Amino acid sequence: MSSNAEIRRKIRAGRACVGTWLQLPSPETAEIIARMGYEWAAVDMEHGAFTRAHLPDVFRALERWGTAPFARLAEAGLTQGKYALDSGAAGLIFPMIESREQLDRAIAQSLYPGGREFAGGRRGVGFCRANAYGRDFDAHLGPSGIGQEIVLVAQIEHINAVKRLDEIFSHPRLDACMVGPYDLSASMGITARFDEPTFLEALALVERKADEYKIGKGYHVVWPDAAALREKLEAGYTFLAYGMDSVFLQSGGRRPDF
Repeated sequence: MSSNAEIRRKIRAGRACVGTWLQLPSPETAEIIARMGYEWAAVDMEHGAFTRAHLPDVFRALERWGTAPFARLAEAGLTQGKYALDSGAAGLIFPMIESREQLDRAIAQSLYPGGREFAGGRRGVGFCRANAYGRDFDAHLGPSGIGQEIVLVAQIEHINAVKRLDEIFSHPRLDACMVGPYDLSASMGITARFDEPTFLEALALVERKADEYKIGKGYHVVWPDAAALREKLEAGYTFLAYGMDSVFLQSGGRRPDF
């Protein structure tokens, strides 16, 4: 299985990690996706149909075939982050990060106190699936344990965030950013007009600042398009989502004309 520590090392070293997105709360769908070669798959707790009760079975299905389970939270808050982490998430994607204060809270709540890289964690300690209900406390909670290696990603989805990239990207424990093109363009009054010069300038600034602070550049190629994925890889993106379960169904299952 691709471990969270391995994925973090790859991203930090400038090597690409390609994952995908899940909206459907089905272990069977997750199992099919996990056998398609992706290093990670993010359950979408913001726009998908997932509840806390769905997470353990979906995560088990992903882990069974070597895909690291991630979660895109509905908001960068304590409750959903705890649900995902206690269920065994190897990475968290925080939506709509617009300030350093917001990111500080989200990251502190995601990590245990006393970590080797970041000592300011405030994650609560308790028996849960992630630590085998107490059997793996030492391996999970130690200064270099699995629980300290969670992959942490900030989504840049508003022009307010673009104006504060230095303070956001300078967090010592942020692994990657991910542009949300639809939300970002909407916040600029040019929804889905990705060829607009102002949008391209904002995107270029995110790319430049991510390189400056040595965090992974992330993007979601929503509709499966190998050429679009290659374009992002060639542009130096290292944290890439490709497609999602609902889109795979639509793009591959349309009734043919005859």
